[in-house]
Amino acid sequence: MPQQLIDLVKNTVITTIKGAGEIVNTVTDTVSGALVNALQGTTAVGTAAVGAVADVASGVIQGASQVGGDLGGAAKGAMMGVLRGTKTLTGETMDTISAGARSVVKNTGQVGGDVVVARKVVEGAIQGARDIGIDATKAATAAANGAIKGASEVSQVAAGQVTQALTGVIDGVKIVVTEPFRPATARS
Repeated sequence: MPQQLIDLVKNTVITTIKGAGEIVNTVTDTVSGALVNALQGTTAVGTAAVGAVADVASGVIQGASQVGGDLGGAAKGAMMGVLRGTKTLTGETMDTISAGARSVVKNTGQVGGDVVVARKVVEGAIQGARDIGIDATKAATAAANGAIKGASEVSQVAAGQVTQALTGVIDGVKIVVTEPFRPATARS
């Protein structure tokens, strides 16, 4: 199922980018629909949601990259779609935001894209949170921490670049980076 979901999203993104060229709304709708379908009837919603979000985000970046699409727009649309597609998962939202951000940034780095796309991921989380009526600061924090974790899976240099890009205020929201993924020896 995971590879099928990745391929479905990737192929949908490829087709729509080639056809319309518009990426943010297309990706938002694709991600939202794919997540709703993937999670329908599942019993282990928390675990299934995190896995599905990571798979869908991977498909988005692979598809956009394959056709030379705007990875920043794809990243923003992916996060907005994650929020829209998982809004009924009470209590799981921040985990799914973090998983989506992690996957988007990691996959962006893996396809040779600029991991600073993480800023667009956080913008998408903020906009998506506002759209569905949840706390934008919590969503931005979850996205930022997930993005840094994803970047750290690419390289420590990438993690530093993303941390720097996410420091401060984005779309009127103060970003709080908690960095729970750092080894205890690296913490001050």
